[in-house]
Amino acid sequence: MKENSDKAVLVALSSTRAQEETDEHLDELAFLAETMGIKTVNRFVQNLPHPDPRTFLGKGKIGELKAYVHSGKIGNVIFDEDLTPSQLKNLERELNTKELQEEDFKIRIYDRSLLILDIFLWRAQTAQARTQVELARNQYLLPRLTRLWTHLERQRGGTGTRGGAGEKEIETDRRNIRFQITLLKEKLEKIEKQRATQRKARTNVVRVALVGYTNVGKSTLMNLLSGSGVLAENKLFATVDSTVRKVVFGTIPFLLSDTVGFIRKLPHHLIESFKSTLDEVREADLLLHVVDLAHPFHDNQIEVVMKTLEEIGAASIPTVLVLNKIDLFREQHPDVNLEEMRGFYRQKGFVDVIFVSATANENINALKQLLFERIKERHLQIYPNFMKDGYEFSPWPTETT
Repeated sequence: MKENSDKAVLVALSSTRAQEETDEHLDELAFLAETMGIKTVNRFVQNLPHPDPRTFLGKGKIGELKAYVHSGKIGNVIFDEDLTPSQLKNLERELNTKELQEEDFKIRIYDRSLLILDIFLWRAQTAQARTQVELARNQYLLPRLTRLWTHLERQRGGTGTRGGAGEKEIETDRRNIRFQITLLKEKLEKIEKQRATQRKARTNVVRVALVGYTNVGKSTLMNLLSGSGVLAENKLFATVDSTVRKVVFGTIPFLLSDTVGFIRKLPHHLIESFKSTLDEVREADLLLHVVDLAHPFHDNQIEVVMKTLEEIGAASIPTVLVLNKIDLFREQHPDVNLEEMRGFYRQKGFVDVIFVSATANENINALKQLLFERIKERHLQIYPNFMKDGYEFSPWPTETT
């Protein structure tokens, strides 16, 4: 009985958040599920001061959840928070009853981190990115193996789990995962040495990195600034691998990189494994922090990105705040005063603030002009005699937004 294996219910607690914020978190979780081809059919929200240590939800709400997914044969239950190993084990036991197993139907339980890790694994293209994600995923799975665990199917080449797996088989799985972790760490170390050598060769070129929350338009902006064909989709984590392009503004060359988008509650193991990829951010001379201004919680997303930059040691790099999707924002707020908004963000510490629309190509010339000025400042530090006699090159007309 597999007809609803691509459907899911979402689960969250709401005690510490306003209803609007809880809904936004679940909307994002539904978008994550959709990225994996899973359709959300219902949401279960419980008002609790903290998760139940045994099953995350209280006993009554677990009963409601169980009745719903069993009656509809819903194949996935996705929690907006991370589950502890004991919570996962108890939930597997509660939801995957003997009756369901006899019908050859299993409910797959995701927490937020595992869903993100699976998306990263699916999206990763390069050997480095796949190795990083596989390492993070194995490290996350190791303490969470249960007798009814089904998430290893993908790693086993889709052959399915072995029937009647018991404790001995769990221990075998744990040994296999530990062995895989060791191999992946060794492989990643070799790849990182190669990437470090490549980065050293770029030390005399100005480096600019696009950063921001996932799905804010970084890749679209990358294409506009570099003329490249970087994948740009309306999906979360469309870009997992770092993409670096050489760009020339006037007579000044620089390297522009599009990095993985950040998201709230990014799995710790993923940040650790991706540190070498995030070197493109840490070693940049300038960051373009792209924001989806039309998103109702864009200020929260800015905070998430700034916190992540701090975690990876990149918070002090000069940053241009690029407030994207200004066309949509004006439709939502026709009376907005952009100068007041600019002042607000400058009070938050952003010196350079610019409003653009990547899809409508609005104010892109002004962004290029600003970017040219900042690149030139850094380029002259590297090559003091590059521009003699006050020569400057300004290839784009100035716009005023």
